[in-house]
Amino acid sequence: MTLTGTQRVEQDARERGLTIEIVERPAADSLESAAALLGLEPSDVIKSLVVKRHDGDYLFALTPGDRQISWSKLRTLLKVNKLSLPAAELAFEATGYERGTITPLGSTNALPVFADERMVGKRVALGAGEHGHSLLVDADALLASLGATVADITDPLKPRS
Repeated sequence: MTLTGTQRVEQDARERGLTIEIVERPAADSLESAAALLGLEPSDVIKSLVVKRHDGDYLFALTPGDRQISWSKLRTLLKVNKLSLPAAELAFEATGYERGTITPLGSTNALPVFADERMVGKRVALGAGEHGHSLLVDADALLASLGATVADITDPLKPRS
C-alpha cells in the first residue's frame, strides 16, 4: 500500500514519538496570508528547502518564512565551496514531495537537516507532504527528533524592487 504524503508525515512523526498536528488550509497568495490562516507570525512559517551539495548529496535547510537562506553561512558551516537549489524534479526525487509540500518528516530519503536558530522555542508550521495541508509542531521537539544541526543559516529577506 502506498501512503499519501500526509500519511508518510504522520507515520514518521509517530515513529519518532513526535506530536504533530496536520491542518487543512486554503491556498495562500503570500507568506503573510499563509501565516494569518494558521494563526502564526510569518517568521513561524518554516520553508523546508532541499539543497544540493557539489558532490550530488542533498540536505534539508529549514528557514523562517521572513528570512532567506544565507549561502555563505551555510557553505561555511558545511565546509564546502558550492551549494545550490536543485530543479523541482530533483527535489522531488530526493524527498518524494513536490515543492510547496516538502518536509523532512516522511521524506523518501533520510537527509541531514540544518535549521536556522530563529526556529528554536516556537510553534511552527511546515509543509505536510500534500498541497492544502500544513504541519504544526513544536520546533524544539521537531529539531531534536531529526537530529538537526541548529545554527545561524539565514539573512533577512531582501526587499523586492
